[in-house]
Amino acid sequence: MRRTRILTAVLALAAGLLVGGGPSALAANANPNSNSNSKPAKVTVAADTYTWHNARIDGGGFVPGIVFNRKEKNLAYARTDIGGAYRWQESTKTWTPLLDSVGWDEWGHTGVVSLASDPVAPDKVYAAVGTYTNSWDPTNGAVLRSADRGGSWQKTDLPFKLGGNMPGRGMGERLAVDPNKDSVLYLGAPSGKGLWRSTDSGVTWSQVTNFPNVGNYVQDPTDTTGYANDNQGIVWVTFDESTGTAGTATKTIYVGVADQANAVYRSTDAGATWSRVAGQPTGYLAHKGVLDAVNGYLYIAYSDKGGPYDGGKGQLWRYATATGTWTDISPVAEADTYYGFSGLTVDRQHPGTVMATASSSWWPDTQIFRSTDSGGTWTKAWDYTSYPNRANRYTMDVSSSPWLTFGANPSPPEQAPKLGWMTESLEIDPFDSNRMMYGTGATLYGTENLTNWDSGGQFTVKPMVQGLEETSVNDLAAPPSGGAQLLSALGDIGGFRHTDLTKVPSMMFTSPNFTTTTSLDFAESNPNTVVRVGNADSGAHIAFSTDNGANWFAGTDPSGVSGGGTVAAAADGSRFVWSPAGAGVQYATGFGSSWSASSGIPAGAIVESDRADAKTFYGFKSGTFYVSSDGGATFTASTAAGLPAGDSVRFKALPGTKGDVWLAGGASDGAYGLWHSTDSGATFTKLTNVDQADTIGFGKAATGASYQTLYTSAKIGGVRGIFRSTDKGATWTRINDPAHQWGWTGAAITGDPRIYGRVYISTNGRGVIYGDSSDAGDGGTGGGGGGGTPTPTGACTVTYRITNQWTGGFQADVQVTNTGSTPWNGWSLGWSFMDGQQIAQLWNADYTQSGATITAKNVTWNGTVAAGSSVGFGFTGSWTGVNSKPGAFKVGDQACTVA
Repeated sequence: MRRTRILTAVLALAAGLLVGGGPSALAANANPNSNSNSKPAKVTVAADTYTWHNARIDGGGFVPGIVFNRKEKNLAYARTDIGGAYRWQESTKTWTPLLDSVGWDEWGHTGVVSLASDPVAPDKVYAAVGTYTNSWDPTNGAVLRSADRGGSWQKTDLPFKLGGNMPGRGMGERLAVDPNKDSVLYLGAPSGKGLWRSTDSGVTWSQVTNFPNVGNYVQDPTDTTGYANDNQGIVWVTFDESTGTAGTATKTIYVGVADQANAVYRSTDAGATWSRVAGQPTGYLAHKGVLDAVNGYLYIAYSDKGGPYDGGKGQLWRYATATGTWTDISPVAEADTYYGFSGLTVDRQHPGTVMATASSSWWPDTQIFRSTDSGGTWTKAWDYTSYPNRANRYTMDVSSSPWLTFGANPSPPEQAPKLGWMTESLEIDPFDSNRMMYGTGATLYGTENLTNWDSGGQFTVKPMVQGLEETSVNDLAAPPSGGAQLLSALGDIGGFRHTDLTKVPSMMFTSPNFTTTTSLDFAESNPNTVVRVGNADSGAHIAFSTDNGANWFAGTDPSGVSGGGTVAAAADGSRFVWSPAGAGVQYATGFGSSWSASSGIPAGAIVESDRADAKTFYGFKSGTFYVSSDGGATFTASTAAGLPAGDSVRFKALPGTKGDVWLAGGASDGAYGLWHSTDSGATFTKLTNVDQADTIGFGKAATGASYQTLYTSAKIGGVRGIFRSTDKGATWTRINDPAHQWGWTGAAITGDPRIYGRVYISTNGRGVIYGDSSDAGDGGTGGGGGGGTPTPTGACTVTYRITNQWTGGFQADVQVTNTGSTPWNGWSLGWSFMDGQQIAQLWNADYTQSGATITAKNVTWNGTVAAGSSVGFGFTGSWTGVNSKPGAFKVGDQACTVA
């Protein structure tokens, strides 16, 4: 929901990314300095086929935009501020992520400031992406365009930044497609960059130089970070489709500008000239402009602030496009508002029906307004009977996401769950008057019996968010025993205990609630003992559990604590070391009823525990590693040299082995990589086959392996990705692919101690990703791969799976298993399509297509496939009529079994 977290979270993210270790800190080679004299290990990068899922939370963040296509029924999209874009799947009532292919070096492109679905050609969709307009985001913004509903994308970089997670991000939509001539698009830019136009379907863009106003509103002129003092710019573009014909550019275009005195402009000659609309209200920002071409009305939702958190006053206005008459249609008097208006929609089946939201009504709840006479009269989603009691026109069913009550039992007039907050997006399905969706700071709600509102009955509000995962992940832990498969530390909603990754947990961590959990840990030999720390509006910043994270109780803060920091539990759970924000490192025996200051270690150090010796703890700060052998009372600085100088570092000790520590992190202008110590940090050896590394985690060892499996988010062999090693880092397997990158993955990673090959990955806005391997447990053989055609001595099996399909397009995964007795050194898979399908994009293999015949060959790093092992690749393609699966495959000349 990002209410209390926004500035601290952004600043923390900026520190993590820009001071080293993040996507802006890329390097071709890490600093090779090490105190080891060992020879460089051979770089070996192999491939494995993984299936990827989210640990289900469902939602967890702000949904500032919902876009329905107005030509095709059931085609809808949602945009998020940091977690990408999604497409609605009507058959399953779920959302499909569309921007998982965004990579590490362009992580900012997971922030979507606007989205447009082509009203002429529904297969086309556009996204304006970029997370921050200041230096926190290392890249400029871009406009992505897709001809297959987001299955694949092409990109045009812009000469300025965009702000998907900036103030004002709920206004819009800033990106719009001309409904009469869809090769024409407009984009409203922030930061004084003006209005931009494309006339070739988003391929090229140029500034509309004669547009008269670039905006002037900033949230906080005194801010020096470049965040709250950015000009929010041009915030929406709306076409009057009645002023054009098919194939001819629409003549009348309205544009909303972040300027309280001059908020609305118009062109009546297809963008050749522009002028301020006369007679418009002043003193407010126009958050949304929605046009009803049937009745000739432009509706505008005004707020005195840019949102999405702020807004103290608001109004709704109606502009008659034929006469130029402005009418105040506000549902309540301005003096009675304590919120701004933003969410705004027209029922396209019944254009006289209009709805709007009180977007910034934090207490007691948001409000939704509905009019069936073009704003002449209004009714509310809820009213007071006798204060503080409420009568609701709706019922809420959050059984699919029960945590949305936040474990609260508030006093009237508040209710749990709330109808929402930060409700800047609200859309009635243009084909179904009964379906409405709206975004909040924590989820996406909807109803499918909306017209009950008008008949005096109640409509039912439910989460419509399955598949849309938007949490920012700070830490992860997978205990070796107990009911918890996974424990997560999350921004905004604290974190969860997953006992089943496929089900939404009933509640986030409570007693106490943290707005953001920053760190958590369990006792390695006693996993029922768990500790977490985090940020809180009030109360304790530390909590303990003695039943594997199922129930919690608050600890006691030492003096001066202002935030969570990092925490470590002794291997047996007998003591804890805590490095909170606002105070120095502390240690305690028992459950933290009394803390003592640790000596020998600086404030702000990252702390971890040895996973075998209960009295050994570790710390790291500004290039120095620290060790305590007396339970955290005193620390001694290690003499190990060559470690990263900054604090963008994550390190962990290997379960079950005293003194075995792995450290990842660094920056492009210094040491950056992966280090290993077997003597409790007295010395470290840098792995020379790892270019860069940002996380490290451990999982169950492969069959026959003597060491636990390593996982890292890293750059190895010149490739950024998620990697696995089953041989102590001697060789590495990249386990993700270009379609599964999830932007920035540098906060945390862990394997599963109970399931070989399973890995849990943190993202900054796509929730907790987990992957399962097709490898049965031998860990693969590595190998650089060859380029030739194999001559298998045994059989092969192929699994061909269509993972997503839409009108005219589809995505498929192919897995090839060597079921023979000897390895392949290079492979080539051939098949023929039966229905004229054409491949558009293929990853993890090279390919050629001649008519219906496809030949896919290994790339350099996945050519070696051991007997019993598998390799996989994926692709997107097009189809018409029928999309049958191929019936036969060959590896070289060997026919394969089709699974």
